[in-house]
Amino acid sequence: MLRSDYNRDLAALQKGLVEMGRLVEQSTQRALRALETRNAALARQVIADDDHIDQLQDTLENKCVGLLATQQPAAGDLRTVMSIVHIGVELERMGDYAEGIAKICLRIGDQPLLKPLIDIPRMAELALQMLNESLQAYANRDEWLARKICQDDDAVDDLYNQIYRELLTYMLQDPRNIEQATYLLWVAHDLERIADRATNISERVLWLISGRTIGTGDLKSERSLR
Repeated sequence: MLRSDYNRDLAALQKGLVEMGRLVEQSTQRALRALETRNAALARQVIADDDHIDQLQDTLENKCVGLLATQQPAAGDLRTVMSIVHIGVELERMGDYAEGIAKICLRIGDQPLLKPLIDIPRMAELALQMLNESLQAYANRDEWLARKICQDDDAVDDLYNQIYRELLTYMLQDPRNIEQATYLLWVAHDLERIADRATNISERVLWLISGRTIGTGDLKSERSLR
């Protein structure tokens, strides 16, 4: 295979990652909208759309295996291909979390929500911003942005803890709230995991740039020394 063909195939794979990221963002936003409006039809669409995300991940992985088998890339090229495989897996799991939120919407049905959703949509906004920025960091090999995303995860964790405490209060006030409060807590957990996966992508970007494994704990330690 000519180098130009190899570069073209890599570009196609990276375009596939961008498409997966777009679909994950779309599914997450739709799942939250379905929950806010108790729109069962929209929730079912999100569940059905997850199959497409899964198929894209399978296609990316198979193409990466083909490149590894035929080109046997070394050094930076090998890290690039391995990063595509890793990021594809992370995006596929994010799609599963969006599907999970849609399924929770169906479980809640047409019940009125315990309270207007405020912090959960904010969590979704932050998590999806981290997702978008992690893919930008990958595309541009942006070390600064990748490090920023790893640190942004703290804000999502803080919101999750706030939601947990608030929903626990609702449970203690009235046992009849326990079921729906538990469902909403699951939604917050799925969003927190999307942010964690975006952090994983950012750590992979740092590995791609430096060739060294840099974990979130290392980044927080660096920040505390400044």
